[in-house]
Amino acid sequence: MTEHTLTVAGVAVDTRHWIGGERVASTETFTDISPIDGSILGEISRGTPMEAAAAVAAAKAAFPSWAATPRAERARILHAVADGVEKRLEELAIVETTDNGALLRSHRRGVMPRVAHNFRFFADWLLKLEHEDFETRGHTNHVSWDPAGPSVLITPWNAPLMLATWKVAPALAAGNTVILKPAEWTPLTASLLADIAAEAGLPAGVLNVVQGYGSEIGDALTSHPDVRRISFTGSVPTAKRISESAAANLTPLSLELGGKSPLLVFADADLELAVDLAVEQYDNAGQVCLAATRFLVEESVAEEFTRRFVEKALQLTQGDPRDEATDIGPNIHPRQLEKIDGFVQRAIAAGARAVIGGHRKDGQYYAPTLLTDVAQDSEIVQEEVFGPVLTLQTFTTEDEAVHLANDTRFGLAATLATGDPERAERVTGQLVAGTVWTNCFFVRDLQAPFGGSRHSGVGREGGTWSFDFYCDVKNTVTAPNGWRNHG
Repeated sequence: MTEHTLTVAGVAVDTRHWIGGERVASTETFTDISPIDGSILGEISRGTPMEAAAAVAAAKAAFPSWAATPRAERARILHAVADGVEKRLEELAIVETTDNGALLRSHRRGVMPRVAHNFRFFADWLLKLEHEDFETRGHTNHVSWDPAGPSVLITPWNAPLMLATWKVAPALAAGNTVILKPAEWTPLTASLLADIAAEAGLPAGVLNVVQGYGSEIGDALTSHPDVRRISFTGSVPTAKRISESAAANLTPLSLELGGKSPLLVFADADLELAVDLAVEQYDNAGQVCLAATRFLVEESVAEEFTRRFVEKALQLTQGDPRDEATDIGPNIHPRQLEKIDGFVQRAIAAGARAVIGGHRKDGQYYAPTLLTDVAQDSEIVQEEVFGPVLTLQTFTTEDEAVHLANDTRFGLAATLATGDPERAERVTGQLVAGTVWTNCFFVRDLQAPFGGSRHSGVGREGGTWSFDFYCDVKNTVTAPNGWRNHG
């Protein structure tokens, strides 16, 4: 091992940036800790505007060749990256769990296989990406997707590698080069991804990984005039800052900013199914942007719903995420834990009642919480907590349910439990959300559009929508008999 390598559960991870196909160290570092027990994992190279500029320069230099690489060859390399992910799946899973505290069993069975699938899906989608030519007064219109250029991808800490590759894979498939900036609280698997990509034959400079703390490197990346696309997943305040930074260059943005999504439970719903959907909202210790954190339950079944929910929620096991029996792990960071508890204590002081939870546990663990007696205009109902904290309100009419569901500044997702297909069609048509699930939750197909409305984001990615964003979409119009003078 070297001074720039740390070992996580037996896995060697390089702590330096990956720029232009080489490891680059910074003079300063930041500390990475594990949320499981607060232990220090190591010191990570702390990027500056100098490293940001170097990464953009490397991406710019590599872009012409990568953009000109035939689709089939780009797809082949992306499949090779997926092969590398699958080969190192166990290593990626244990490193990710140690770094962000999510369940090891979930990383093994769902998250890391999805990382590989991200690469395979967009590689395959690239090969079938086409738009049927159409005629205009005898002229032929042909739509094509031209690679846009260096792309800055800024990713969150709640599902670090999966959400990073959700952006990296389509950007690379589109023919763009990438500068990936992982979240400072979870930088490790992005470093491993750089190794895997290099081993798969991705040319130097096509993927660059720069680590930083706060906005010190983010501002330098998002304001750079050579950057052609920016995709960000994170908070609304950070998105506003990125938007201001990108505005000077009119750099196109894709922003996914979380939400305050509702779960609507009607009296005609399968109540057992509704309760199962509700308990599922504690997944990843509540650190899921799509989580339906606001339960809106028809008054006539609210008491029974609450009783069943509490009974099932209290059966969840909270503890070490590396334990196969654990259902809920820790929250990511002491700062986030303070934020979560602040929300809950202010809500209780304002009159909310904690049906379960409402308090911290040892370490970075927060008790799964359900709050009732909350006002619609209260902070706990209106603002994203991003922890295992749910609220419950009741309604008496369908119109009231829709009003309560839409009455926040967010619009990322919504979940609906009902036994009436006509009601489902009526209600989903009125909900403000990028994704609506009816009698299910978190079913995601990569060919479907993903994104939010209002303060939940700008734009859509997924399937062809991803290529529409990461490319300059071109229409070529050819006149009839346009070649009669040729030769």
